[in-house]
Amino acid sequence: MAKSKADEISVEEKLRALFELQQTDSKIDKIRTVRGELPLEVRDLEDLVAGLETRIGNFNEEVKSLEDGIVEKKNVMKDAAAAIKKYEAQQGKVRNNREYDSITKEIEFQNLEIQLAEKRIKEFKANIAAKKEVLENAEAELSDRQKDLKIKKKELEEIVAETEKEEQSLLKKSAASEAMIEDRLLNAYKRIRANVMNGLGVVTVERDSCGGCFNKIPPQRQLDIQTHKKVIVCEHCGRILVDAEILTGKPAKA
Repeated sequence: MAKSKADEISVEEKLRALFELQQTDSKIDKIRTVRGELPLEVRDLEDLVAGLETRIGNFNEEVKSLEDGIVEKKNVMKDAAAAIKKYEAQQGKVRNNREYDSITKEIEFQNLEIQLAEKRIKEFKANIAAKKEVLENAEAELSDRQKDLKIKKKELEEIVAETEKEEQSLLKKSAASEAMIEDRLLNAYKRIRANVMNGLGVVTVERDSCGGCFNKIPPQRQLDIQTHKKVIVCEHCGRILVDAEILTGKPAKA
C-alpha cells in the first residue's frame, strides 16, 4: 500500500502542522463567532416580526367580526322598528281585547329586541376601541422591529461579504495542514477541540504550564516536548502540547 503524505513526514513536521492548523482554525472560529451572533439576532427578529404580523392579523379579523356584529344588530333594530310600525297599524283594527293585548306584547317584544341590540352595539364598539388601541401599539412595535431587522440584515450581509473571502482562504490553509497529519492524530485533535469551550486542541507550554488548563508541566515532560520527537498530551486536560519555538524553525533540543 502506498504511503500517504502524512505517513512520510516526521513527528516534528506533524506537530508543526498541528500547531499551524490550530492557529488557522482559531482564526476561522473567531470569524464564525462574530458572524454567528448576527444570524441568531436576525432569526429572533424574523420570528418576532412574524409573530406580530400574525397577532395584528388576528386583531383585524376580530375587529372585522365585531363590525359585522354591529351591522347585524342594526339590521335587527331596523327589522324590529318595521315590525313595531306594522303592529301599531294593526292595533287600530283589532276586534277585541285579546287581539289588542297580543299585538301589544309583540310591540313590547320588538322594543326589547331594539334595546338589546343597542346594548350589544355599545359593547361591540367598546370592544373595538380597546382592540384598536392594542392594534395601534402592535403596529408601532412591528414597524420598529421591521426597521431593526432591516439594519441587522444589512450588517450581516456586510460582515459575510467582508469575511467570506478570508474564511475561504483560511479553510484552504486548514485543509493543507490537515493533509500533513495522519488520520488518527487529526481525529484526536478534532475530538479535543469539540470537547473544550475555547476550541484549543493544541497549546504551547507557557511559564512551565499547559496553555489550555494552566496546570504545571513537569520539567522532564517539558524537555520531551522540546525535542519534537513524539506527540505529548497534557495529563490534566488532554490537549496536545508543543513548545513555543515549534514554528520558528529552530532545531529541536536533544
